[in-house]
Amino acid sequence: MNWLNSQAFTLFGQHIIWSDMIGNVIGLIALALGWRRSIWTWPAQLVSGAILLTAFATAHLSGSAGKQLVVIVVALFGWWQWNRGKGQAQDGSIAVRFATWRERGYLIGAAALGTLAVGGLFTAFPTLSWDPWPDAYIFVGTVVAMYAQARGMVEFWFAWLLVDAVGVPLNFANGFAFSGFVYVIYGALVLWGMRDWWLRSRAATAPALEGAHA
Repeated sequence: MNWLNSQAFTLFGQHIIWSDMIGNVIGLIALALGWRRSIWTWPAQLVSGAILLTAFATAHLSGSAGKQLVVIVVALFGWWQWNRGKGQAQDGSIAVRFATWRERGYLIGAAALGTLAVGGLFTAFPTLSWDPWPDAYIFVGTVVAMYAQARGMVEFWFAWLLVDAVGVPLNFANGFAFSGFVYVIYGALVLWGMRDWWLRSRAATAPALEGAHA
C-alpha cells in the first residue's frame, strides 16, 4: 500500500499524492450521492475516510487523521439511520427537513465546545497536530455536519460550507493540494445540494400545512 502515499503528478507546482487524490474523488462522489439522498453515500464515505486516513496519518496531521476515523464511525451511524428512514419521502428515499431551533442550538453548542476541547488537546500535545485550532475546527465541524446529514437536516450543508472555509487554505498549507482543489468543488456541490434539500423540505411541509388549514 506504499504507492498510496507516493506522488501521482504535479499540478500548478503542487505535488499530488495518490491517497489524497483517490480519497477526495470518492469523497466528491459521496457528497453527490448525499445530494441525491442515495444510501450509497455512506459506503462511499467509508471508503473515502479509510483512504484519507492513510494520507493524513503519514503526514502526522493527527486532527485530520482522527477526523477520518470519526467519519468512518459516523458513516456507519448514517448508513444505519438512513436504512431505518428509507421510504419516508414520496420517491422512496430519506425525507429531509430543517432542524428545530433546539436542535440548532445543540449543533452549535456541540461544535463550539467540541472545538475548544479538541483544540485544547492539540495545543497541550503539539505532536498531535501542526495546526491545532484549524485542525480541531475541521475535525469537530465534520462530525457535526455528518451527524446532521444522518438525521436528514438541511443544516448539514451549511455546516459543510463552514468546514470548507477553513479546509481549503489548511490543505494547501500542509501540502495536500488535491484536497484543496477538491474542497473548492465541494463548495459548488454543497450550494447545489443545499438548494435541492431546501426545496424538498419546503415541498414536504406544504401538504402538512394545507392539512392543518383544512
